[in-house]
Amino acid sequence: MIRDPVSLKRRRFLQGITGLAAASWLSPGLSLPQVIRTRRIPVSDEQVPVIGMGTWQTFDVGDDPELVTARAQVLETFFDMGGGMVDSSPMYNSSEQVIGECRDILGSDAGLFSATKVWTPGRWLGVKQMQRSLRLWGVSRLDLMQIHNMLDWETHLETLKDWKAEGKIRYIGITTSHGRRHQALAKALERENFDFVQFTYNILDREAEQRLLPLAAERGVAVIINRPFRRGGLFDHVRDKPLPTWAGEFDCANWAQFFLKFIVSHPAVTVAIPATTRVDHMRENMGAGFGRLPEPAMRQRMIRHMEAF
Repeated sequence: MIRDPVSLKRRRFLQGITGLAAASWLSPGLSLPQVIRTRRIPVSDEQVPVIGMGTWQTFDVGDDPELVTARAQVLETFFDMGGGMVDSSPMYNSSEQVIGECRDILGSDAGLFSATKVWTPGRWLGVKQMQRSLRLWGVSRLDLMQIHNMLDWETHLETLKDWKAEGKIRYIGITTSHGRRHQALAKALERENFDFVQFTYNILDREAEQRLLPLAAERGVAVIINRPFRRGGLFDHVRDKPLPTWAGEFDCANWAQFFLKFIVSHPAVTVAIPATTRVDHMRENMGAGFGRLPEPAMRQRMIRHMEAF
């Protein structure tokens, strides 16, 4: 495990270039607020930045020291630009381990909102897996523990309630992805009191608008959006297409911000969690948390524009 802290000189250099990049990505010819937009967690009134970070595949780099250092730079950029929620899972192979190593490298991650999952059948195995996650992250308490893809969710929910009461976790969540099991997820939300729910939603995959998003708002459940770029498919969809000039009306500088601002402009969405391996892409992603968001009429214009391709 890499534990050598980044030198003060290098940290100051990275912070300097991050600041310069933020200025260029956040405000192309505009004067934007320098504090990232946040949303309220209904159960507690705590605020969380609307752009988080996913780690599926991107942080699964094993023990490669160069790749771990590169991911630490991505994570540092995320925090320097106001990021909070980092989402992972035991299903993501070495991702939790790498997050812990990156935390060691950086030495500080003020603002971290740690979110991971339990992904195994049975109470005993679930407890062992969650204890391992605590060790890998290097924390004494996790902010959010989610039941991954609803696997044995009724069993794990009872354990999570106990862990929350004991102060080992602060929030309880449940997840699905790829547009799967929406009906079953809705029934779980109607029946139990979850703090968070996570599912897929983006400008071309909008099924969640029909039931899950309204239900989460009704039940006071914070919403995490995964697969905001359709695993990169949205960028393929607009390949060689120029960003429309009217995107400037909601302070949008690139396609990543176009896609993310569409998501976080939905009033029921709390945070979107795009994943990346690159510092420049992280800067683009984080830029979506600054400036204006599209109003309902503009959201419809964005949909029409995408569906015209």
